Amino acid sequence: MNYASHDQFESPVNALFRSMGAGGVYARTGLFERTVDGLSALISRYRVPGTEVFNFPPVMSRAQLERSGYLKSFPHLLGCVCCLRGEDPDIRATVARLGPGQQWVSAQSATELVLTPAACYPLYPLVAARGRAPGGGLQFDVMCNCFRRESTYEVGRLQSFRMREYVCIGSPEQVVDFRQRWMVRAKEFADLLALPHRIASASDPFSGRAAKFLAVSQLAQELKFELLIPVNSVQNPTPCMSFNYLRDHFGTTWGIETAAGNVAHTSCVGFGMDRLALALFATHGIDIGAWPKRVREAIPL
Repeated sequence: MNYASHDQFESPVNALFRSMGAGGVYARTGLFERTVDGLSALISRYRVPGTEVFNFPPVMSRAQLERSGYLKSFPHLLGCVCCLRGEDPDIRATVARLGPGQQWVSAQSATELVLTPAACYPLYPLVAARGRAPGGGLQFDVMCNCFRRESTYEVGRLQSFRMREYVCIGSPEQVVDFRQRWMVRAKEFADLLALPHRIASASDPFSGRAAKFLAVSQLAQELKFELLIPVNSVQNPTPCMSFNYLRDHFGTTWGIETAAGNVAHTSCVGFGMDRLALALFATHGIDIGAWPKRVREAIPL
């Protein structure tokens, strides 16, 4: 595999991104977007019949996210939408009073919106409003422009990024089987794209006093696995896909039931669209025309 090291990859990144003056936020070039579109088309070919499709906006209800428990586990990653309040004259007076260069942001207050941190979070209240899931369970294909306030901004760790997810809601047996099948399928997916990879058990970046305990528990129960691909380095590969078993958390939180009247379990498979595209360029180089034939045939570019 002709993997490009981090140092070799630094310069070609300029062909993919343009800085927008803030860490982890970039304008994507046409070359990069063609690759993301090609990956999206390939992922869509894995969609099973009966799967419902949703494309969510980059913001969601603050109350719904709080109810889902995200704030308790990952407050350090969350972004809230804040605005100046009042009538137009009041807003203009506030801005004029603060003047150029002063902290006008301190005059803002939180709205009912937060930046969506994961593509599946807006889904569960929608499902709950329908009533019980059918006997065969439910499958969804969801897409969202997401935000997380990351602590570092190396290539592949963006604050603003695109996430695609396949989500299964049903009995424990159904969702565990769904995740297991996707862990096998993901290896085939990576092989098709000639990407070096491995799947490993993982934990989420919890916050607070219980963070270490939650991470250890998640690892011990094998609730999360990741598909790791070298992007910045071989020594520290980048998580590009995740395979999550959420057990009955969202079923209990939102009152989602199976056809038998039991609390529904959920699992999801996440595709980091920008990370997968970066992995292709890090592995095969910037010249798409020189990529292996099977890769060019797999994704329409």
